[in-house]
Amino acid sequence: MKVVVLARRLKAERKENIISAALSLFSKEGFHATTIPDIAEKVGMSVGNFYNYFSSKETLAKELILYISTYLGDRIKAINEGPLTTEEKIAAIVTMYFKIAEERPEMIEYFLRIYLSNREVFRDGCEGIICVSSFVTEMMIFFDDGVSSGDLRDQDFFSAFGLFMGYLGGMVFLFGEKILPEPLNTYEAPISDNIYNALRVI
Repeated sequence: MKVVVLARRLKAERKENIISAALSLFSKEGFHATTIPDIAEKVGMSVGNFYNYFSSKETLAKELILYISTYLGDRIKAINEGPLTTEEKIAAIVTMYFKIAEERPEMIEYFLRIYLSNREVFRDGCEGIICVSSFVTEMMIFFDDGVSSGDLRDQDFFSAFGLFMGYLGGMVFLFGEKILPEPLNTYEAPISDNIYNALRVI
């Protein structure tokens, strides 16, 4: 029994290594320029062994966006379930997102450069918001709670979502391009204020 548990743990760790390597390569080199041998080499495994984990590069690509969506969704869920005001939740989400952009930039890069720019890769099984539903659902809950509490205006979800993510995506892009004159975290408070003021009940 212990051998089986150990084997499963090792397989899970190896899969996590593949995900990390693929995120890095896809984000830096692009989806089409990155090959399965590139990923296998970075992880230190044979191409044949790679196929024991993922049947194709497209399958891996979908797994990666699900991984990122779940990663973000879990963190927003914790914020949603905490004893915070709507304004405090916005600040917490901004802080969380900027921290990921600094510590794991490949996640944000993958979402912006691969998922949004190569939609043909995600047609089968990732239509609409299916592969980012964990993240989007928690943002829906955040907006619903904000409206219910009387803090946020009742408006079309995607308009509000686009505004929120537009601020975050824009700042992270400027950060990634090394355009910002100050560290990214120094912008957390003003960006949070801007988002809240743009969404709140006037």
